[in-house]
Amino acid sequence: MKALIIEDESLIAEELQHSLSSVAPDISVIDVLPSLKAARKWFMQNAEPDILLMDVRLSDGLSFELFEQYTLKCPVIFTTAYEEYAIRAFKVNGVDYLLKPVQEEDLKKAIDKCKHMLESRSFVPGDLQQLLKHFTNPGAINTTFKEKFIVSFNSKWMPVDTKDIAVFEKDNLNYLHTFSGEKYIYDFSALEEIEEVLDPKKFFRANRQMIINIEAVHSVKPHGNQKLSVQLKTPLKLEVDISREKAPLFRKWMDR
Repeated sequence: MKALIIEDESLIAEELQHSLSSVAPDISVIDVLPSLKAARKWFMQNAEPDILLMDVRLSDGLSFELFEQYTLKCPVIFTTAYEEYAIRAFKVNGVDYLLKPVQEEDLKKAIDKCKHMLESRSFVPGDLQQLLKHFTNPGAINTTFKEKFIVSFNSKWMPVDTKDIAVFEKDNLNYLHTFSGEKYIYDFSALEEIEEVLDPKKFFRANRQMIINIEAVHSVKPHGNQKLSVQLKTPLKLEVDISREKAPLFRKWMDR
């Protein structure tokens, strides 16, 4: 049985490996990854392990972000320094959340759970994603998205329905493009501001310059370097580049 560890503190990673060899000598650690970036690269090149042990907060982000990019079916054990009340909220079937410093007794129980899941073929429950969202944003999850954007046109204000917007573009000026081919200047300082108020099922942050509507995609051309070129529908006549890092997430977004 093979395990992968994602932990940015080398000392903690070493202690975890030592504890793992003590409580589960039949499990071999195939790799130890120090960051979210390294984990993304690893999963692009390797099949998922039998068991995944990962820190919650890494130096370059939350490890939960991996679940947005990859559909992982292996049992996962999170190690975390968060308070115990938050951990209890995530005691879901076969997935454990261990408080640092990890005790060998707790680790053994978590490993036994994972083994039982693998033997019974009972994988991570479907509502884990919802729980992860709750963990990163306690309280009610906002499902209200912006319905209209006000643009300036001929010295007047004009509302544009969000559903009619094909692309948000940040260049020397900031623009929004409609499906009918109009291009309006819109006042925003960063695409992040727009991204926060859009439905992520319908809009995708393609790169630093563009957010695109799924209905605007005409075709996608993959390249040898694993990047993608997205051709948008006419009359837009725009080609949007998707980086190698974002390509798997874009494919998952499209293939729903």
